[in-house]
Amino acid sequence: MLVALAAPTPALADSVRDQQWHLGFMHVTEAQRISQGEGVLVAVADTGVAATVPELAGAVVPGKDFGGNTGDGTRDPAGHGTAMATLIAGHGRGTGKGVLGIAPRATILPIQLSPDFVFAMGYARDVAAAIDYAVSKGAKVICLSIGSGDADIVRTAITKALAADVVVVAAAGNKPDVGSVDFPAKVPGVVAVGAVDRNGDRAAISVAGPELTLVAPGVDITAVDAEGRTRIGTGTSDANALVVGAVALIRAKYPQLKGPEVVRRLTETAQDKGEPGKDPVYGYGVIDLVKALTADITPAPTSASPSPPAATGAGGGRTAAVLAAISAAVVVMVLIAVLQIIIRSRRRRP
Repeated sequence: MLVALAAPTPALADSVRDQQWHLGFMHVTEAQRISQGEGVLVAVADTGVAATVPELAGAVVPGKDFGGNTGDGTRDPAGHGTAMATLIAGHGRGTGKGVLGIAPRATILPIQLSPDFVFAMGYARDVAAAIDYAVSKGAKVICLSIGSGDADIVRTAITKALAADVVVVAAAGNKPDVGSVDFPAKVPGVVAVGAVDRNGDRAAISVAGPELTLVAPGVDITAVDAEGRTRIGTGTSDANALVVGAVALIRAKYPQLKGPEVVRRLTETAQDKGEPGKDPVYGYGVIDLVKALTADITPAPTSASPSPPAATGAGGGRTAAVLAAISAAVVVMVLIAVLQIIIRSRRRRP
């Protein structure tokens, strides 16, 4: 998802951390006292992730390049994927310095796609392959701060990822590039993320639509590019990366939770905005990290156990018929036994 960028500046000490206004807005310090994403593998399907960036030192494992080159995804010619990774798992450059991510102890699995964001069928095929690869490597959450163009092959990959208990988070899209929630964010089951500004109001660049799930800060977000320089971005890509980091925090704190319950923690605790309840502008609301990690969430109601499926195929009908006949015979035998008891009882009366 393309973003509006300010000119990169040298990553100088404390001023960089001070520029990250979203850290205070999201109460990240308090949240990280509870969880820091330990043990959670986060797949970033983007333009690659520069593993040499100090903020990501030791946090990036070898991945794969689906962008037409041979490699492990740890190079980033565009810088976009590296920025997303630092927003997710950046651990700074020492105490209080450099860019800090939401889940600084999470691990990044870099998956490189075309840096030109070419939305042709070939690109969609690469996105689908990237999702399948992330699942095969054990990723617990996939960051898709991209748009791929609607394609069945991507839908199928997402469906398989969700079935494998992977949380898929995607940027909703930026105006004027798109006018409604973009693909793959609009795929059912995907967490579609929009952006808000410093006041918590909808960012001018953020699209709206019924598929929107959550919103997070996405205006003037400070991250790091592939050259290690600070980069200030505005767009749903940045907001999306912050939500991905939140998922990593929850999956580390509650490893027993399945993907849908992880998402439910985010939606149930979000700060409601706009119309009451879920709406097309804010989704369920503005993400609240601390509540998502600490709130007492009532488990989702489970449906009644489904009836066993009817036997099918050769012999299936005969089996069902035999079982029905046996059941009927048992009922008749019970009735006969009851009648015999009643008759005997009446004969014994004086």
